[in-house]
Amino acid sequence: MSESEKLSASLEDYLETIFHVVAEKQAARAKDIAQRLNVNNSSVTGALRSLSEKGYINYAPYDLITLTAKGAELARDVVRRHEALKDFFTKILLIPIDEAEDAACKMEHAISPNILDRLIQFVEFVDICPRGGADWIKGFSRHCERLEAGGCETCLSNCVNELKEKKDFIQDSEKNLIPLSRLKIGEKGVLSSLEGRPSALRHLNDIEAGPGNVVEVENIEKESENLTIKIKGYHLILRIEDAEKILVVPF
Repeated sequence: MSESEKLSASLEDYLETIFHVVAEKQAARAKDIAQRLNVNNSSVTGALRSLSEKGYINYAPYDLITLTAKGAELARDVVRRHEALKDFFTKILLIPIDEAEDAACKMEHAISPNILDRLIQFVEFVDICPRGGADWIKGFSRHCERLEAGGCETCLSNCVNELKEKKDFIQDSEKNLIPLSRLKIGEKGVLSSLEGRPSALRHLNDIEAGPGNVVEVENIEKESENLTIKIKGYHLILRIEDAEKILVVPF
């Protein structure tokens, strides 16, 4: 997107809100957006007209609002920025969720693609690095609360034992490979191999996701036989039968 085409922070907020409403209801109304953003109807009307003129939404007064392909692409990018920042604040810095949400809303409009990717990669690195993980984050929490003074010897001893266990797990990783479809909601794994129909892998290829990336299962819909995953900050939907051909190392 060129500089002249960039949306203001306010219009990006509108686009992000429309994205979430459409995801829930398949289409949005002006009153839905006004309620979500806590703004008056005249402000919503002006923003919708602007987004429509720029080709981001399909809009007519008193009619349902939907995203164009161009609008959906940008909205997904805004959502990705927001959630990557929120994940970093809550999972790494252990900031309370409300404060993290507020900060992410303000910062998502200014963060550069390079910094965003690094933040996502760092959260991913902490997940999979043998020296990282939940215990490492807890140590940071104790440090912030000034509760860790003099506890380094015990911490190092625990780290050595845990590293030995993780080393054995990594060396036997091939034995631990399972299909992505076997992960439960909220569980994570590291991608090992991707096989299956090219059409099923297209979205993963589009975001350059491959072996080494962390994938999290967010939802499983048995009726539609779909599962929703989060990878590299993106939310993707896969057929369960296709997820059976994608192998991961769970952790």
